[in-house]
Amino acid sequence: MRAVLQRARGARVEVAGQIVGQFDGEGVVALVGVAREDTVADAQTVARKIAELRILTEERSPVEAGAPVLVISQFTLYGSTKKGRRPSWSAAAPGEVAEPLVQTVVEKLRQRGVAVETGIFGAQMEVSLTNSGPFTVLVET
Repeated sequence: MRAVLQRARGARVEVAGQIVGQFDGEGVVALVGVAREDTVADAQTVARKIAELRILTEERSPVEAGAPVLVISQFTLYGSTKKGRRPSWSAAAPGEVAEPLVQTVVEKLRQRGVAVETGIFGAQMEVSLTNSGPFTVLVET
């Protein structure tokens, strides 16, 4: 499992022109990709990392800062560009595998007291954010 974490000063996700998730102020945008071999244990590890990584101002984690996290599923994190001009998506988990694992990440974050906003799995989404820093980090299991 992979998660690209971006420290942000506000973010939102829209589907069909409607805002389905957003936060104002300091928070984290987490783009989460699931590989075919990922398990619930991977989702739990990613959720723990998102919640506890000290990537916000004053080296605080989202849990310590009481900061929100916007979780967006993104299978393209497992796109391979090693051959040709078209990415291969063969390493990405199919939707029926990926969706419950992304939901596990969301649930585990909420269990840690993190305010979580989400996009809609499988939808065409428009994600906007103000990257603060800029600060972007990759979490992998």
